[in-house]
Amino acid sequence: MFKFFNRVKTVVSSELNSALDKAEDPVKMLDQFMRDMAEDIREVETAVAKQISNEKMLKRKADDAKAMMEKRQKQAEQAIEAGNDDLARRALQDKKEHEATATSLNESWTTAKNDAEVLKSKLDEMKKEYQEMKLKKDSLKARAESAKTRTKINRTMSSIGNDSSKQGFERMEEKVMRYEAEAETSEAMSYESRSLDDEFEELNKQNGVDDELAALKAKMNKE
Repeated sequence: MFKFFNRVKTVVSSELNSALDKAEDPVKMLDQFMRDMAEDIREVETAVAKQISNEKMLKRKADDAKAMMEKRQKQAEQAIEAGNDDLARRALQDKKEHEATATSLNESWTTAKNDAEVLKSKLDEMKKEYQEMKLKKDSLKARAESAKTRTKINRTMSSIGNDSSKQGFERMEEKVMRYEAEAETSEAMSYESRSLDDEFEELNKQNGVDDELAALKAKMNKE
């Protein structure tokens, strides 16, 4: 159970490569791997907590058995002083039973304590490796996002100068030039379609301006 991180590392590596090969989103896959690892850590934390609780229970029972040993020892001494050997004998017999219980509980407590220390050490290693992989995940996510952005920009830039874009641009340019030619043609046709009276009217307007200009000059010279 506590070697799962080695297994997870292998799975992460193989699954990530598989995800990339299958065009899956590596960012989502990495997030899922981290969630799975966090769940494993929570399970181990629960196991460690139970082991520590079991260790404390065994310690408490061993201490209780030891306390009863000491109590029966004093009671046996008290019975002897009172001249009651039978009571002293029964107290010593019960003391021996508590002594055996205390010895057994102490052995179990020592084993449980060692197991708890090992489990806590393993849990610390797992949390450390989790943090290291979290940092690596953040780096991989940033690299993946950067790569996707660069790809998107490159595709956009490449589409700007492709044949269809150029052809469309040239087609619009030709259309504008055609509009301009049509405008020039319509102006020329309008000029050519003037009547004789229109031309004389324009000539009279020009002559009227010339007469007004001459009168203005004469006035200014007199002044």
